[in-house]
Amino acid sequence: MISGLNHPNLVKLYGCCVEKNQLLLVYEYMENNSLALALNGESAPNLDWVARQRICVGIARGIEFLHEGSMIRMVHRDIKTTNVLLDADLNAKISDFGLARLHEEEHTHISTKIAGTIGYMAPEYALYGELTEKADVFSFGVVAMEIVSGKSNTKQKGSADHVWLIKWARKLQQTGDIMDIIDPVLEGDFNRKEAERMIKVSLVCTNSSPLLRPTMSEVVQMLEGEIEITQVLSDPGLYEHNFSISKLMGTDTHGSSSTSGLTDQTETTMKSSVSSTDLYPLYPESMLLNSTQNFSSSAF
Repeated sequence: MISGLNHPNLVKLYGCCVEKNQLLLVYEYMENNSLALALNGESAPNLDWVARQRICVGIARGIEFLHEGSMIRMVHRDIKTTNVLLDADLNAKISDFGLARLHEEEHTHISTKIAGTIGYMAPEYALYGELTEKADVFSFGVVAMEIVSGKSNTKQKGSADHVWLIKWARKLQQTGDIMDIIDPVLEGDFNRKEAERMIKVSLVCTNSSPLLRPTMSEVVQMLEGEIEITQVLSDPGLYEHNFSISKLMGTDTHGSSSTSGLTDQTETTMKSSVSSTDLYPLYPESMLLNSTQNFSSSAF
């Protein structure tokens, strides 16, 4: 299935090797590791605004291909910064299709066991197991906000309280302080219109109602300024009281919960055969603490 996916924004599978109980998949080499490391790593490449815009559009195009362009239509189910890899030219490529599900067009949604990463999972999927391509749209919205803000969607490792990056950004958007969302590392050197579009696209994609989220082809057009973004704000009341880490941790998700050392994302997942965290090193503990301390708790 994976070998049939050929797109500039998907990691290319070169081949596989099966010997006894060992299964090895050979992918193209990605020189700049993951987007998570690029945004928060100590020796990360310099992601100027041009690179961030290209990366964000590239991710959107990759997901669009999975949903609409490939003969094998699928929902990825685990779009996040650690599953976006960067080549030598900082082009974004989506990896880790271990949780992907084929999309059956005759069904409005698939009811399935929950598998993915809390903090990136759409509420209707995390709570009820209802899976559509709009779950990937939600996850993309979170990733887009991480790209524009330079912040992780998670709080300090070991904390039971989850810092909702989207909720923080939504408050700033409502108070007219949208520019405060943008990564200060850029030092004001960015395209204001593109940055505002990326923020608004992120907020549209993370609408609590899947019906109000755009398709990924619409997302690409929005990011490139081809169509207007007409709706931004979401009604948080639909899931706000239910969709929390403490609630989800106590929910039977029909899977195993484990905490990832990479970005403190709580994963509820079936074991994927190959993940980008298998290919590249995890964050050291000190890096996690340093990067999360930059998040101002007063902003939330």
